Amino acid sequence: MRALLEGEQILDVRKGGLREDGRHFGVQSSRVWLYPTTEHQRPELLKPAYRHTIDLSAGSPVGKSITIPGWADIVGVARLTDHEQLARLDSKLIWTLDYAESRLNWKKRDPLWVLVMCVYRLREPITVPWNEDYGGCTSWVEFAGLPDGPAELPSEPALSDTAFTARQKGVVAELPGDLLTASAC
Repeated sequence: MRALLEGEQILDVRKGGLREDGRHFGVQSSRVWLYPTTEHQRPELLKPAYRHTIDLSAGSPVGKSITIPGWADIVGVARLTDHEQLARLDSKLIWTLDYAESRLNWKKRDPLWVLVMCVYRLREPITVPWNEDYGGCTSWVEFAGLPDGPAELPSEPALSDTAFTARQKGVVAELPGDLLTASAC
């Protein structure tokens, strides 16, 4: 999540967790809070230039209050099914290609979802109390006590409109036209 908040990456790659509805991933909302976790966060899963960020990335420990540092609009979605498609996005991800391919290979019948995200940092992060419903391997968490619309809170974009558009065009250029549905930030 740190890479998203700092504008180093505009993509998130999802396969779905063990607690997903039907154990399959699906986009449930086009606007999401960014929940800091340390699931699947080991230095060897990241490209060498990003390994030091593991120490800088604070996840929310189970049972402790959760600090929500930002939110995102999901402005593009692609479903990848083969290694060539994924390899074309390698330069746009902080994960090693080996790790990204392991996510593609897990539950082979399901696609690997690539989300293009326009990310915003909250000027003042929000802290919510821990709830047992927030734990486990899942992609979507319904937080109690958060405002309905994160865009109403003072926020700043992780990237300028120009920088985001350039990166989004780079993603679009790497994927066949019918593979990515995208809109403006």
